[in-house]
Amino acid sequence: MIEELSRSSGATLGFRLSGDVTKEDYAVLTPAVASAIAASGQVNLLLDLTDFHWEKVDAWGDDLHFGHEYHDKIGRMALVGNKKWEEHLTNLCAPFYAKSAKYFDNDTEAWEWLAG
Repeated sequence: MIEELSRSSGATLGFRLSGDVTKEDYAVLTPAVASAIAASGQVNLLLDLTDFHWEKVDAWGDDLHFGHEYHDKIGRMALVGNKKWEEHLTNLCAPFYAKSAKYFDNDTEAWEWLAG
């Protein structure tokens, strides 16, 4: 599941990914990001992975399309997690999803980094 976080504002958006993400979940993420980019030209993105399990195979195409479509318009992407593989995922996905990406183990520091 992907749900937008209440702290999202303007060109800084946050989303919680929990359980297994499906193709349908991109109907939450993609329009919100597209709208923020249309209004601001660029977006900063926080993805909270603390309850994330994995992404279903049917969502991989939407995921790749999202990265291809918005990579040059996502200035900063903060991944928040509590597992070592999530930290490695940040380094792996950074070149495909954002101009700059960083891993955090708490969302307070992540929001501060996105604002800075």
